Amino acid sequence: MTAAADRTALTPAETPLKKAAYDRFKQALLQGRLRPGQVVSQKELVALLDMSVGALRELLPRLEAEGLLHVMPKRGIQITSIDLPMIRDAFQMRMALEREAVLSAIRKMPDAVLEAEERRHREILDQLTALGDPPPAFFDAGQDVDSAFHDRLITDTGNDLMIQAYNVNTIRIRLIKLDRIRLTRLTLPSAFADHLAVIAALKARDAAAAILAIETHVRNARDRAIEL
Repeated sequence: MTAAADRTALTPAETPLKKAAYDRFKQALLQGRLRPGQVVSQKELVALLDMSVGALRELLPRLEAEGLLHVMPKRGIQITSIDLPMIRDAFQMRMALEREAVLSAIRKMPDAVLEAEERRHREILDQLTALGDPPPAFFDAGQDVDSAFHDRLITDTGNDLMIQAYNVNTIRIRLIKLDRIRLTRLTLPSAFADHLAVIAALKARDAAAAILAIETHVRNARDRAIEL
């Protein structure tokens, strides 16, 4: 679970059982057991998620409202597809949220936290240089550092509405990454260079530079996803 997800309390209408059902669906998506664009029956989804029909029926309106699936009467349930409109919308939402997050970080994020983030990024870059042929686990570790940085930016705003919107949008972003923009020897250096530019601007308490850096980073990620 991400730091941002940990920060978010249950909404007034969300019971622990409803949250557990939602988390099962999310994990099925992120583990590839449900694929973007896939059409499944209600019976198949109940079996896959190991939940009751009643629990699934309570969950479906939320998932549909969040744009994670589409219920097609008498035809099944379609998992959201990764297409150009979805990619553009997801990254536009990400840019809006993270622009506000860096403005908050300018005011509130301690230098010690920024320096720790910088060290983590540089350690990964140094390891990449030292390793001739990094194993998949190395890029998984790099992705964890990448995701944790974005999670911290949002979490440290302390704004629960932003955190909830970010958590939903992050599912879409992670699906796009799994499908199109996994970190590799070629993409990791540029992604981490973008992060380091954001961190440098935050350390300098330069709001204009921080906004430019985060917008550049999100735009670069969006463009890599669209190009593939």
